[in-house]
Amino acid sequence: MPDPTPTEQAIEQNAQGPKKAQGDAGSVEQHGLQDQIAADRYLASKRAVRSRSKGLIISKLVPPGAV
Repeated sequence: MPDPTPTEQAIEQNAQGPKKAQGDAGSVEQHGLQDQIAADRYLASKRAVRSRSKGLIISKLVPPGAV
């Protein structure tokens, strides 16, 4: 299994922590888990499109003798 990306690591850390925290300085709330998963899927699809080895390759085939 490949190493997790920084986005995957952040999602895992956020899932383990609290959704909302409040202290003397103020309160903090994270993005929802569904939003984080959607962002991860979006970034993964962008990486897949940029990857030439896994993308769709269109080429023209010319049979021999058809010159």
